[in-house]
Amino acid sequence: MGRQWLIWSPLLLLVSGMTSAAGSWVDRESRLHVSLSDRETVSAPLTSGGQAVVGGSIADVRWRFRLPPGRAIGVRLCHPERCVSVSGQRGMTGALAGLAADVPLRFRFAPKAGQTPLTVEGLQVIVNYR
Repeated sequence: MGRQWLIWSPLLLLVSGMTSAAGSWVDRESRLHVSLSDRETVSAPLTSGGQAVVGGSIADVRWRFRLPPGRAIGVRLCHPERCVSVSGQRGMTGALAGLAADVPLRFRFAPKAGQTPLTVEGLQVIVNYR
């Protein structure tokens, strides 16, 4: 039995190392005032908050935010390498899959021409990585 343990222990270490590399991080911003209709308003960076994610890659990203009732706005969720348009005030995307999970994400809001200022609240991202 001792000999079998010697064979399996490196494999167990490898498998346990692989499973511990997966995880998720969450960040939020309470509100963002969007006032200019001729350019995007960019959120503060949403980050892992120091959580050890080095070398991890994004599996999927979930988002949510709240707009005032009856208001619509163009929204993109951006990684430093790519942006993805989001539809709706909550959802999930795999469009950023494979990109580094240890970098900040940002929301980019583009109001329609002539739109009055608005406040977006409850911005949140959940990044699942492996």
